[in-house]
Amino acid sequence: MRLLLVEDDAMLVETLKKGLADAGFAVDWVGTVSHAKSLGLQEQYRAVILDMGLPDGDGLQVLRYWRQHHNNVPVLILTARSDWQDKVNGLKAGADDYLAKPFHTEELVARIHALVRRSEGRSDSRIRVGDYALDEDRQQVQTTDGEWHTLTGTEFRLLRCLMTRPGRLLSKDELMEQLYSLKDEPAHNTIEAYIRRLRLIVGRDAISTQRGQGYSFNAKS
Repeated sequence: MRLLLVEDDAMLVETLKKGLADAGFAVDWVGTVSHAKSLGLQEQYRAVILDMGLPDGDGLQVLRYWRQHHNNVPVLILTARSDWQDKVNGLKAGADDYLAKPFHTEELVARIHALVRRSEGRSDSRIRVGDYALDEDRQQVQTTDGEWHTLTGTEFRLLRCLMTRPGRLLSKDELMEQLYSLKDEPAHNTIEAYIRRLRLIVGRDAISTQRGQGYSFNAKS
């Protein structure tokens, strides 16, 4: 999953980027209102962490701009402002959740996962397709024989993309957008290599290839 982090505190950014990457997110980071406004409309993010106090303005300006332009991405406001009225203002502007600083990274990650689950119409942290299950907390997949298999970060993100849209054909470009941040420079054949590795775990028939167009997860019960 690809996530946008809007934060101007460089030390906090490094901590959050590591924590979010460990949790299976590819993270793009910006530190100003102007960059956040444009990037949020250009790219397809699954969620946004939005700081309120930015060098060139208020995070609420970004949020209102996105909502006015029909960008409904789930947004969690992260801020040092803990007054109840600030929370109300953020939620009225279109935020989906609010977390005050200081905070624990584990809580932030749990809240982001919850926002994404709700946006996908799920309440369970396990994604189930046929006899397969993908555990987001442990980054493990359960195969048809009932065994659990631990995945690498990239394997988890790729399988998650496929299993949240079972039966849908996803192109390499679509998968690359969700697996990597804008600063990453993966090799052209990266997706093919990871598909081969996943097939060794979930079985060749679970992931279909439509030559020249993409891949789909087609497991049956």
